Amino acid sequence: MRPIPNTECVSAHRVFSDTLKFYTELLADIENAQKTICFEIYKFVDDSIGTRFRDVLVKKSKQGVKIKLMIDSWGNMVGNNFFNELIKNGAQVRYFMKLQYNLDAFTKHHRRNHRKIIVIDDHIVYLGSANINEYSLNWRELIVKLEGKIAGIFKKAFNDSWKIYEKNIFNIRRHSRALNCGDFRLIRDVPSITKQRVKKKLEELVRHAKKQILIETPYFLPGFFLRKLLADAGKRGVDVKIITPKQSDVTIVDTLRSKYLGYLHKNNIKLLFYTPHNLHAKLVLVDGEVFCFGTSNFDYRSFRYMFEVMLLGYDKNIIQDLTVHINETLESCEDFDYELWKRRPLMHRFFEMILVPFRHYL
Repeated sequence: MRPIPNTECVSAHRVFSDTLKFYTELLADIENAQKTICFEIYKFVDDSIGTRFRDVLVKKSKQGVKIKLMIDSWGNMVGNNFFNELIKNGAQVRYFMKLQYNLDAFTKHHRRNHRKIIVIDDHIVYLGSANINEYSLNWRELIVKLEGKIAGIFKKAFNDSWKIYEKNIFNIRRHSRALNCGDFRLIRDVPSITKQRVKKKLEELVRHAKKQILIETPYFLPGFFLRKLLADAGKRGVDVKIITPKQSDVTIVDTLRSKYLGYLHKNNIKLLFYTPHNLHAKLVLVDGEVFCFGTSNFDYRSFRYMFEVMLLGYDKNIIQDLTVHINETLESCEDFDYELWKRRPLMHRFFEMILVPFRHYL
């Protein structure tokens, strides 16, 4: 049963597709912070953008604002001394699951904290796809700013990650329980072969869709069962649109993705490619009634190996703005050309085949 709506959870929201506008608003909110800043991010880079954020955080730490910054060790792209001044002024900086060299290093190093959550003064929350770096400034992202009591469940999620940042993966699954605020549901995933809470929720949404499924994702590599559910939806007349970048920042994923496009096309699924540059947004809209957005890609790796977080909800005002976002994306898309796909070179087909055994790691 759907939870009873609680309008007190979100008093205001704003949707960002432009990375620079997101950075500008976030920096302003950090400047105005009075008490606390909790910053959980996958990638933080020592460049002009990373330096700007670091310097503002240093300024706020000098003013007495309590700052907690957690960066995934894989995504950490700063030098050893980059945060020294920040730490000297009382901020806490942690690196999630430091890289270790052992016999199972290849598999274990894929268990990364891919979450991107920022909570300011226990009232403002940012959740979405963008990291802190300058090289993705021209990417199309999706970040949503939320204000209100909903910040409490994000603070809980952040604190759980903060506590277990160095713990063994098999001892922390209890920290993946969903968190609720009214009719908003924060779905948390930790690396697992069996649990995969985000994937199961997406399967449920696809299975019960009646009119329309809109999916935005930079990397589209769902497993067999999820592909079949999408195909079944297409067969029963649901308008299914999958929007991905024509060329993402991971070419090898684009190559493997190509293997499955013909099957989807033949099952009434409309495939669209965003052409200007990389599309990095992660969003699912179903029947114009329910949204699910956050940090998880629509692929094996996110579902199986990553710490992810997705927000599910029914808020009509948020759905309206997310619909505007996705319609703007569609304006810069081209349709999948099935005839051209059938004529793709034999070498391309060969690489598709040899990449299949490695699909869980891409």
